[in-house]
Parts: sequence; structure tokens; C-alpha cells
Amino acid sequence: QVQLVESGGGLVQAGGSLRLSCAASGRTVSSRPMAWFRQAPGKEREFVAAISWAGDMTDYAASVKGRFTISRDSAKNTVYLQMNSAKPEDTAFYYCAARAMVGSVDRLYYYTEQFDYWGQGTQVTVSS
Repeated sequence: QVQLVESGGGLVQAGGSLRLSCAASGRTVSSRPMAWFRQAPGKEREFVAAISWAGDMTDYAASVKGRFTISRDSAKNTVYLQMNSAKPEDTAFYYCAARAMVGSVDRLYYYTEQFDYWGQGTQVTVSS
């Protein structure tokens, strides 16, 4: 089992920055592909960013590309989401996710059904 705990959310002004953290306990996530998703009120959970288990591949939703950066620190069993140039439309609950199964070829994953472990989420509010 893997437990994921997000932190770092809060209130930020438009144009500001936040860094979200996702700390894992239980089994290591250092060799698992991971991702960040977000969900705004009344909307479906959507993909934000993904990182491969080796950390050498990343990808982003078009809406955050160039502003957000996903990274991982395997020694700390933690994944991060650096949010820069925040916009009001970034307001949502942010969730990190990890896969239980890892394929023989490292790759990225983009869909909620591809992930087995989820954190409880952290609220991000961007004021205009």
C-alpha cells in the first residue's frame, strides 16, 4: 500500500507562486509513474502534469504548460508541483496520484483510471 499526502496549498494572488508537495509513505513511489490532477467545483477531475518513474520524462496540460513544473525527489519519496504565474482559473483541489503497477518501459500516464493511489487533496485558491 501507498499513502500519499499533499501539502502546500493555500491562497495566492494572480501572478504568484506556490509549491505543492506530495509525500509518500508505505511502499516507495520512487519507481512509480506519478501525476497531479485537479478538480474545481462542479467540474470533473482533470490532468495537470505527469512524471515518469525515472523522472526524465514530464508532460503537462496545455493550460499549465510553461507555468507549472513537476519534479520528484526519490530520496525523499516526494513529488512536487511548482506553480508559477498562477491564474484564477487554476483554483481547484489538487491531487497527486501514483500507479501500483509499473511496466517494463518507463512512460507517462494521463488518465485517472490509470492510477491506483490518491492523496486527499490540497486546496489552491488564486485571487484576481
